[in-house]
Amino acid sequence: MLVSPSILSADFLHLADELRSIESAGADWLHVDVMDGHFVPNLTFGLPVIKQMKSIVTKPLDVHIMVSNPDEVAAGYVDAGADLLTFHIEPANDPVALAKFIKSKGARAGVSLRPATPVETLERVLPHVDLVLVMSVNPGFGGQSFMGDAPDRVKRISAMATRLGIREKLKISVDGGINATTGVLVGASGADVLVAGSSVFGATDRVAAIASLKAIKTSLA
Repeated sequence: MLVSPSILSADFLHLADELRSIESAGADWLHVDVMDGHFVPNLTFGLPVIKQMKSIVTKPLDVHIMVSNPDEVAAGYVDAGADLLTFHIEPANDPVALAKFIKSKGARAGVSLRPATPVETLERVLPHVDLVLVMSVNPGFGGQSFMGDAPDRVKRISAMATRLGIREKLKISVDGGINATTGVLVGASGADVLVAGSSVFGATDRVAAIASLKAIKTSLA
């Protein structure tokens, strides 16, 4: 299991220290939530912060753009340092073309969808992305409660990828209310990556918190 701690739960006044702490604690990726105040109600950070982050981190930046114009801004985020750029299918003008463009820029491409969006909308774009991000909360704010239908959505996306013959190359990530308990639920359904915010950044022992999430796949074997 890969673990991608969400820096939305970090102490922004000491962000550089927080990034170094979470890397040394065993994070595989660093999850960066970009919110524009339009597609989602909250507003976070953009290109200048990501450029600064890229200058000090060693792990891949897993950037999730929750924006109303992903087709227009994707290039900027790849140029700023996104190693994996995930956009939402709902506002994308042409998800397939956008995924191909992100890859042409040298990054991996991901697609996400709101909890209310049917997973069937992913079928056309699925062969063209490296990752699907399943939201187990409504996007926009950290610290929300885990939605109980997320494991079923993961299972259905995994089955769709298997039917299309691409399951081995596709990562399924889950974001929202993830901890050692909910991580088991989505892990048993096929999740490959866990995006965890408060359960990692708020832990007294961050090394142990990340290790417990990484161990989920082994415990399910």
